Amino acid sequence: MKQLDLNTKLDLLSDDAYRGVFKGIKRGIEREALRIQGSGKIAKTPHPEKTGHALTNGHITTDFSESLLEFITPVSEDPEETLAQLSDLQKFTLANMGDELLWPLSMPCFIEDEEDIVLAQFGTSNIGKMKTLYREGLKNRYGSMMQAIAGVHFNISFPEQVWQSLQAMVEDEQPQQTFISQQYLGLIRNFKREMWLISYLFGASPALCPSFLQGKKSDLPFSKLENGSIYLEYGTALRLGDLGYTNSAQSSLKVMYNDLDEYIAGLRQAIRCRSDLYHEIPDYRAAEPKQLNRNILQIENEFYSPIRPKRNANSGETPTQALERGGIEYIEIRALDVNPFEHTGISLEQIYFLDVFLAYCLLKPSPELTFAAQKLAGENLHKVVNQGRCTALELIKGEAAVTVKQWGTEIFADLRGVAKMLDASCGKSVYVETIEKLAQAIENPALTFSGQLLSQLKSRTLEQGSMGLELANTYKQLHQNINYRYYDETTLATFARQSFEDEAAVRASDTVDFTSFLDDYFSRA
Repeated sequence: MKQLDLNTKLDLLSDDAYRGVFKGIKRGIEREALRIQGSGKIAKTPHPEKTGHALTNGHITTDFSESLLEFITPVSEDPEETLAQLSDLQKFTLANMGDELLWPLSMPCFIEDEEDIVLAQFGTSNIGKMKTLYREGLKNRYGSMMQAIAGVHFNISFPEQVWQSLQAMVEDEQPQQTFISQQYLGLIRNFKREMWLISYLFGASPALCPSFLQGKKSDLPFSKLENGSIYLEYGTALRLGDLGYTNSAQSSLKVMYNDLDEYIAGLRQAIRCRSDLYHEIPDYRAAEPKQLNRNILQIENEFYSPIRPKRNANSGETPTQALERGGIEYIEIRALDVNPFEHTGISLEQIYFLDVFLAYCLLKPSPELTFAAQKLAGENLHKVVNQGRCTALELIKGEAAVTVKQWGTEIFADLRGVAKMLDASCGKSVYVETIEKLAQAIENPALTFSGQLLSQLKSRTLEQGSMGLELANTYKQLHQNINYRYYDETTLATFARQSFEDEAAVRASDTVDFTSFLDDYFSRA
């Protein structure tokens, strides 16, 4: 296989033989949002019945708790269509949850007690009870507060003609799916090396409500606003730091991304390895189970990673079984905070940037990532999470110390070339414009999401809860005033009714008791 650098590939992609191959990028978005009361406190009511059954509605469901909604768009090649779908799902849900609102931030609203966070209920089918017991395990392992954090997941796959073209360029003769999986893994390795940039630009959780700590000590150098909110002066995305979706028990797991078999083996080792931390918690065989099992990971989804290789699974398949069967089909980016400046939680500009950044991660050379290098990338990310807007902050690139501005400037120089290629390939003029606009945030940290959010909190002497509640009311009113753009009320109501019929069919198909069901599941995992 020939080794080509980024610029060589971009030059080839500008030729008539390859121009246009990136047209048809497919995307899907999953946006999480807490339901809150009009007072700003977390809602304790059940999942809104009129939105359908959480187990079987593929567009409106719940995540960890009954109050943490998840909106899931279908796959689309049009990013504006995707945002229209996301807006419609939220409009329909808001219309069917009474006076409650959607919290517009990643870090939770005021929560008086962790017990106010009610576990998501998925019904009495075996798979429904498994989903709830898994969440019971998360609660007993990490506490419910961490699970109240919301984020946005961005799914992307590149068109088949991209793989055909790249394979021809590098004169690779492997089966195409093997090549595709290798290329996606290369993308993941590059993303992990430079994902700190995502946190820098789009991190929107530099502050939080003190109730989130619930009396726990933190070594972070928090400052305090006059009205109570605490924040990191240069912080970007506390959601991705030690207070958020982290798991110290997983820090030593050697889940690697150099080879698909290696990745699968590493993840399976984690779900089969007994944990010293969790062995005292009763598992599914107990009379009153409090977790699925006593392993480091109950199931594969418990592995907290900001990026995942994925394939749509068949019925009964685990994620790694699906990957083993068919290779990598798409990539899931899990590193995005909810964008508080957009009623959908993510902007069109962010989608365009992610298109460019992920194409860049795909096209540039991607050496193997050792475990030590992977840990170093994590350390760079944590520095940016806590201090990203400090102009003196230095990250480690290779063996050299560089500032965020130096490294960011280098990345954006390459992103401009990728953006130009995508504009030409897709017949648009949006990608270069997006990169030029966001490049300004490298020069001026105040332009980042976290910089803008903290500026508003300070200038208006707002407590974060007050700002969140103000935005939640504004966005609910906006949803009431705008029209449906992709779906309509009748269609979404039909989906909801059908989901109850589908859940009844799932219950009716159960042929064994819950313990036997899980015995069989874990024997195949």
